Amino acid sequence: MHAQHKIKALLNQLNTVIVGKESQVQDCVACLLAGGHLLIEDVPGVGKTTLAHALASTFGLQFSRVQFTADLMPSDLTGVSVYERGKEAFVFHPGPVFAQVLLADEINRASPKTQSALLEAMEEHQVSVEGETRALPQPFFVIATQNPHDQLGTFALPESQLDRFLMRISLGYPDRWAERQLLAGSDRRDMLDSLQAQITVHELYELQQQVLQVHTSDALLNYVQDLIAATRGGRWFLQGLSPRAGIALMRAAKAQALISGRDYVAPDDVQAIMPQTVAHRMIPVGDSGRGAQEQVRAMIEATPLP
Repeated sequence: MHAQHKIKALLNQLNTVIVGKESQVQDCVACLLAGGHLLIEDVPGVGKTTLAHALASTFGLQFSRVQFTADLMPSDLTGVSVYERGKEAFVFHPGPVFAQVLLADEINRASPKTQSALLEAMEEHQVSVEGETRALPQPFFVIATQNPHDQLGTFALPESQLDRFLMRISLGYPDRWAERQLLAGSDRRDMLDSLQAQITVHELYELQQQVLQVHTSDALLNYVQDLIAATRGGRWFLQGLSPRAGIALMRAAKAQALISGRDYVAPDDVQAIMPQTVAHRMIPVGDSGRGAQEQVRAMIEATPLP
């Protein structure tokens, strides 16, 4: 029950800053508890950056932000060695990637070279600088944002890179009630300064271990395999989920189960988390006009339960 208490405190605090977006906030918490990286794709001005700040503060993690631009070099991210006369030696000055939460703002504006430097960090939890490998802090989360439709001066993330994000979410416009809170209330950015960490790094680690221990029955695994097979059948998507994506889906479902207060994964957990976890890895078949997330939902509807 202790875990429930902690998770509730995390969610409550985040929902005071990001109003009217409970399900997206819960997805973000599930993503971090599952140890995954998060991609937030949305139009400017709906609170992507504020959400990333709020997550870092609420989880008690050290935070840095990089505005990705076309001329951003890999060394701007990872850091450089500078010769210091007094020491008669090169001294390494770490870049912003050496944080527990890195907000990569407008990630699709950076060149492929810089994107691949970030990819190494996300995948290996280390960076190579001038021939030397340096470990990143633990835990290490990337929260990347991108604007969905601006093609001018952007480099779309390659599939291999999208696959490194456990989840992709969008916030969307607030509903009328939530917008009223924003218009009438205090500036959300000012609220960030007063946020208190709700858990310690050690408690976060314990919660992540609890996620791994959530039980999965044979019947549930059969169901997940049916869903994965459906993605590969050619009816819904051009190409199906990789084994790595299947493993990611299970991790996300376990985190969702823990947040729901269960020590086993139910089909509901898989259904709730699947669109956000797999849609960005696949391209829908045909011209149904449905986005990838809607296509995943339609596929779930059409796949019988165990």
